[in-house]
Amino acid sequence: MTTFDELLAPTIAPAPAPPPTPDPTPDLGRSTDELKRLKEELSRGPDPEATRRQHAKGKLTAPERLQLLFDEGTFTEIEPLRRHRAAGFGLEARKPHGDGVVIGWGLVHGRTVFAYAHDFRVFGGALGEAHAEKIHKVIDLAEAAGAPVVGLSDGAGARIQEGVTALAGYGGIFRRNTRASGVIPQISVILGPCAGGAAYSPALTDFVFMVRGTSQMFITGPDVVQAVTGEQITHDGLGGADVHAGLSGVSGFVYDDEADCLADVRHLLSLLPQNNRELPPVVRTDDPADRRTEALTSLVPAGPQQAYNMRAVIEEIVDDGDYFEVHEAWAQNVVCALARLDGHVVGVVANQPTALAGVLDIHGSEKAARFVQFCDAFNIPLVTLVDVPGFLPGVDQEHNGIIRHGAKLLYAYCNATVPRISLVLRKAYGGAYIVMDSRSIGADLSFAWPTNEIAVMGAEGAANVVFRREIAASDDPEATRTRLIKEYRTELMHPYYAAERGLVDDIIDPAATRTVLIRSLAMLRSKHAPLPERKHGNPPT
Repeated sequence: MTTFDELLAPTIAPAPAPPPTPDPTPDLGRSTDELKRLKEELSRGPDPEATRRQHAKGKLTAPERLQLLFDEGTFTEIEPLRRHRAAGFGLEARKPHGDGVVIGWGLVHGRTVFAYAHDFRVFGGALGEAHAEKIHKVIDLAEAAGAPVVGLSDGAGARIQEGVTALAGYGGIFRRNTRASGVIPQISVILGPCAGGAAYSPALTDFVFMVRGTSQMFITGPDVVQAVTGEQITHDGLGGADVHAGLSGVSGFVYDDEADCLADVRHLLSLLPQNNRELPPVVRTDDPADRRTEALTSLVPAGPQQAYNMRAVIEEIVDDGDYFEVHEAWAQNVVCALARLDGHVVGVVANQPTALAGVLDIHGSEKAARFVQFCDAFNIPLVTLVDVPGFLPGVDQEHNGIIRHGAKLLYAYCNATVPRISLVLRKAYGGAYIVMDSRSIGADLSFAWPTNEIAVMGAEGAANVVFRREIAASDDPEATRTRLIKEYRTELMHPYYAAERGLVDDIIDPAATRTVLIRSLAMLRSKHAPLPERKHGNPPT
């Protein structure tokens, strides 16, 4: 395991062999041979011992990672001969080609993707001025070409020997991440240390991938934490993959090895458009659009208090049962996933009854809000599966800002202009019903199953509030409460109440769910809903 001290004192690459003495007589053939020899030397990489150390840590080298990311033989490297121009602290004698980062473009499933990969074997992957300028260049090219950019992070942070110019290099990356946000997909893959200011670039991108045992992200390392707070903690305990996937929500995906991680990066890219001016790619499917989803009637119990796994519902509805879940381990009361319906990509947001009964809380609201914003930015229609008993009550939730955080999801849905369809499977109570893309906040179509209960609150709670005095004055309070609960449910919570008032477009047979969604999305494919002219909104934070 790399220590924090080692991260702050990154590996220094050996001095390169001196260039051959140029022949005073120009000769294109001889010059070409010299170039070939230089390129061969670069392809072998730095000192073999540095490669051995990288492999000993369970990590691949930058070229090996790029080979897994891109279609075979398609990666084109640029600026492989770039060198830093810093002096002092021995840097003037150590100027390796590439300066510790590989940049370029290639094809992923036949479509152009740009990438940069830190090479930990050179200066520990630490970022200096030339290193940063290479990353600036590849992000600028990706934005200009309208193609995704993937960052493979494995570096020791700012190159201390270059001082403030290294910090300025990070600033340039952050500015470009922000400018490209919502314009091209940006994916960060953490494959080693990512400490200090370096951690902010992944946080600005759309998705973060991590690998157990080798990936760490933190602003201040364990040694600093102990010195300041007295707390003792390991690198993994502070900022490891499972910490960020399950506790902080920084990472959307976590894997046991780099090969599986990069395979899923490729899969995610196959679901995304190249940029915000394009639609996601469509694929042929053998799963019939009119396939009946009979299994849903047994998957979802009619009783509103009984739990079931919403993932099984999603699997039954989408093409071939295949979906790609984001933040699976974090805020598990909400499921966010990319999937296809009749070959077209959709974003699915759903309450998960097996976790906190599917309530909305601070983390669940944040998770869903960011996913909705991403889908809207990249022209991905939204399907919302609703089974929500309300917002999570509690002092902690209120004091930590459930109002503010819940408003993030409300803002995201209200601001979204992509096709939006909501489906109420069972219950939808109170403010959470409104927030989960109800008709009142702009859903294009709203459907419900015949077991739906849409109301301000459950019948029991409503009866206790509305008929409190009548129940208290009764000779038999329990019998009176039971009767009034039944009356309230009959009057205001029957399955057709919302449909009769135009708040639900239709009550549908659960077995027809897939067909109804596909037909509705096909109708909405040409939807155009411009927003008011403005510089930008001011969403809750």
